[in-house]
Amino acid sequence: MIIRNVKVFQKDGAFKAGEIHINGSRIADMSQDSGSEEILDGKGAYAIPGLTDIHFHGCVGHDFSDGTPEAIKALAEYELSQGITQICPATMTLAEETLMQISRAAANYDNASGARLVGINMEGPFVSEKKKGAQNGLYIRKPDADMFRRLQKEADGLYKLIALAPEEEGAMEFIDELKEEAVISLAHTTADYETSMEAFRRGASHVTHLFNAMPPFSHREPGVTGAAFDTLDCDVELITDGIHICPTMVRAVFRLFGDDRVILISDSMMATGLTDGDYSLGGQPVKVKGNLATLADGTIAGSATNLMDCLRTAVKKMGIPLESAVKCAAVNSARSIGIDDRYGSLEPGKIANIVLLDEELGLQAVIYDGKVQK
Repeated sequence: MIIRNVKVFQKDGAFKAGEIHINGSRIADMSQDSGSEEILDGKGAYAIPGLTDIHFHGCVGHDFSDGTPEAIKALAEYELSQGITQICPATMTLAEETLMQISRAAANYDNASGARLVGINMEGPFVSEKKKGAQNGLYIRKPDADMFRRLQKEADGLYKLIALAPEEEGAMEFIDELKEEAVISLAHTTADYETSMEAFRRGASHVTHLFNAMPPFSHREPGVTGAAFDTLDCDVELITDGIHICPTMVRAVFRLFGDDRVILISDSMMATGLTDGDYSLGGQPVKVKGNLATLADGTIAGSATNLMDCLRTAVKKMGIPLESAVKCAAVNSARSIGIDDRYGSLEPGKIANIVLLDEELGLQAVIYDGKVQK
């Protein structure tokens, strides 16, 4: 296949008018025969890498924590339909036996349809009670490397990220032991600047949904955000659904961290793709109205917005350049969990997961494994 008449997202983050050659399931060099006479006219669309959401919980009435192949399939199919071609869904703070069930379901998932399941984000149970947010406090526990390894074995190595409150007893030792086995992310934490810096020095390198479920970024107490800023190899997740963070702070984050270190996430829950109503997240009841999802006490409980819509919101309502938003939703996310050898750019040799967006950022086509889906 040859995709012609498109503005192709480049490795340097710019767009360049051109075409994309696909041979089988891979992007081919322009000089190579595409192996097919099929031509797709892009009609001047933006051609971007398929997005990777490294932090979301559910959509279309299903939650990854359901721990069933049916739930994963529903998530994968919906995400692909929105241009999210790789998924790394998140667990919640749950009992170990429940996490075991989720791990086994993911390990045995056949990836027969929908977005590719490329990992698991372990959000809990190693979090702070004081900053648990929508996590279930009944199942919070101290950091436990042996527990993680039991889950990782059942998941056949799919766990890519581990959320951790570094102030909790045993957290620093947990980082020492597991920093080479998964990305350690500071999350749901009361940690101050000094504690956060110590965690980063030990080997943590990521922050879960920056600003949310952590101390504020203050002029005398910069907290996790200040420590992340001072740690140049640290990535930060940002929910750009228009609910979690105001546009001014989103723009500030891009100026502080640059688009090399920001990762757009959706943190979406099962109401995403559906209408307002009553749902659940991690076994707790959630009410959804518009884009706002809350627990009974008013705590924000994830988002009701998929990652492609978060990208649109960042560009159209928050003033983030499209080039930067794509980098943060496709390139940085793939790099952060170590799948950028196959995904996250439109370079020859990469898997041909490509999204075409029109001038208004509407979805024009999704190409998955070299085949047109929409």
